[in-house]
Amino acid sequence: MAAIGRHRWPVLPAFLVFALLFVGPLAFFLVVSFWRLRAYKLVPDFTFDNYLDVWQEYLHAAIFTLLISLLIAAITTVIGFMIAYLARFRAGRYGGLILFVVLVTLFGGYLVKIYAWKTILGTNGILNSTLVDLGLIDEPLAWLLYSPAAVVITLVNFLLPFAVLPIYGSLRGIDEVPLAAARDLGANAARVFRDIVLPQCKPGIFAAFAVSFLITAGDYVTPRLVGGTNTFMAGNFIESQFINRLNAPIGSALSYAMLIGCGLVLLAFQKTLTRVLKPR
Repeated sequence: MAAIGRHRWPVLPAFLVFALLFVGPLAFFLVVSFWRLRAYKLVPDFTFDNYLDVWQEYLHAAIFTLLISLLIAAITTVIGFMIAYLARFRAGRYGGLILFVVLVTLFGGYLVKIYAWKTILGTNGILNSTLVDLGLIDEPLAWLLYSPAAVVITLVNFLLPFAVLPIYGSLRGIDEVPLAAARDLGANAARVFRDIVLPQCKPGIFAAFAVSFLITAGDYVTPRLVGGTNTFMAGNFIESQFINRLNAPIGSALSYAMLIGCGLVLLAFQKTLTRVLKPR
């Protein structure tokens, strides 16, 4: 027992950092979510009024955020799987080049990508100008920018590398021997893909979906810059409560409400993924 205890000492600093920077703030804001705000001062209390206010005033924003996050995560995961599958099984010696291009995109700044898409999707941007020059539209499409569509496009572009990498890691772990054996026994390509590749890639798929979903659900910069005033997500309201209104109890309650909602969505996705990808 003493030997086992000594082996755990090296991880103690990491545990302390995790507790100080993550567990501590989460615990603090959980407590604050039950307090009151009076004259811009926090008053210790234990009340569910903050959560009731969140339910009454921000339910629509929470549902919209979860739905658009679900859409973005689904699109990102599907495209990420296609790229990872191409790099692993179809590209041959060029697979490493595809992965390199994906990694290079990670070096582009977050705000740089947002402003790049603002330039592309604007009324005088590259996309609208090209469509007008080709005669496909008579006038620029105003809805391309400052709309939910712009948020979806921008975040899918930003999150794609984070989806490709875990999926590719799972695909790299698939042995070629079972694939060859299944083909020798008469299984077609669709059956091999369905019963061998996808079940073994489940951890990567879930990781890609979870990362894409959680980052989107907590984002407030992209909706503000390319979503316009009609595309405010829960993150924008949380930011407003903490910074503009100085109402930490409501902001904390909304944050934990979103945290619970995200947890339920991920749990449902994991159950669905396990059931769908169960080998037949």
